[in-house]
Amino acid sequence: MRETDRSGRPGLARPRPERGTPPAGVPVPRPRRALHPGAWWLWALALGTAATRTTNPLLLALLITVSGYVVAVRRPHTPWARSYGAFVKLAAAVLVLRLAFAIVLGSPIPGTHILFTLPEVPLPDWAQGIRLGGRVTAEGLAFALYDALRLAALLICVGAANALASPSRLLKSLPGALYELGVAVVVALTFAPHLIADVRRLRAARRLRGRPDKGVRGLVQVGLPVLEGALERSVSLAAAMDARGYGRTAEVPTAVRRTTAALTLGGLLGVCAGTYGLLTAAGGSYGLPVLLAGLASALAGLWLGGRRSVRTRYRPDPWDARAWLVSASGAVVAALLILAGSLDPGSLDPGVVPLEPPTLPLWPAAAVLLGLLPAFVTPAPEAARDPRKEPTT
Repeated sequence: MRETDRSGRPGLARPRPERGTPPAGVPVPRPRRALHPGAWWLWALALGTAATRTTNPLLLALLITVSGYVVAVRRPHTPWARSYGAFVKLAAAVLVLRLAFAIVLGSPIPGTHILFTLPEVPLPDWAQGIRLGGRVTAEGLAFALYDALRLAALLICVGAANALASPSRLLKSLPGALYELGVAVVVALTFAPHLIADVRRLRAARRLRGRPDKGVRGLVQVGLPVLEGALERSVSLAAAMDARGYGRTAEVPTAVRRTTAALTLGGLLGVCAGTYGLLTAAGGSYGLPVLLAGLASALAGLWLGGRRSVRTRYRPDPWDARAWLVSASGAVVAALLILAGSLDPGSLDPGVVPLEPPTLPLWPAAAVLLGLLPAFVTPAPEAARDPRKEPTT
């Protein structure tokens, strides 16, 4: 196609800019790099550690709310990010099952507030200490609820890490010595999101065709294609890993291999001994030095073990100031709750005998709120693209 310029002479037509392209000369803002996935995991695991230090339902509910809010505002629009709902449902199932066990099998906590009485099933003499049915007390149910809520909060924190951190980027950030183990963990973590996406897709397809998607029949009709898709995905993954040379290792001297094994094994033993010393009253003097020495030995073993890996990294994720802030916010929450447990254990572990309503301790609650820092210092996720708005040619 030809057009005329200002002088009237014919010339080539200028190409028109594509729809959505900024004009020439206008600077295009560079997208902010996503946060390092290791920072998300450190933040979530620190919140989970804080959840294990308390049975106060108010603090546990605050921890769940903090992690849920960060996931709501910073979760990317990816299939694996939808697994957070599955972890929440799993936590709810843990609560229900724990309360059901406390009702049917009883509770070791004595109580005077009897809610109701179930028919008790007589058991033989060899089953002493176990009962089915009987009295159900408010103290026993409160103890079961507090204990189950702690496990539910831990599961939700792990689900938050799984929803916020990209599994592939996390695998790329692992040291060479843990690469094979990391592949197995990443495959296991991404299995649930893919399974959930397949179930949703198949149920939606059956509803569009007017077929049942619930009940035993719907479960069988949906479960078989999901299982078939999982097997096909496993075969494709194995073929892709084999084509990329997965499992190949470099030749290292025998002395280096033995030194690596000795450092790694000694480091793990030191970490176990140091942790035991910190948890006991008699080992407070040697616990921390042994733990630090074990960590140093284990890290040295991992560094030497990385020489066997022949893989390279393309554009590795940098550990920037935002990653330090996110991981430090979770570590501060865990440290402050551990400190609160040593200074005022009654506020973090409310008693149930006698039965009293739990109270919310102020400064531990303020410490939990520090876990909201990632919602303000990390970049917002990119908006999902609508295929209907893509420019056509």
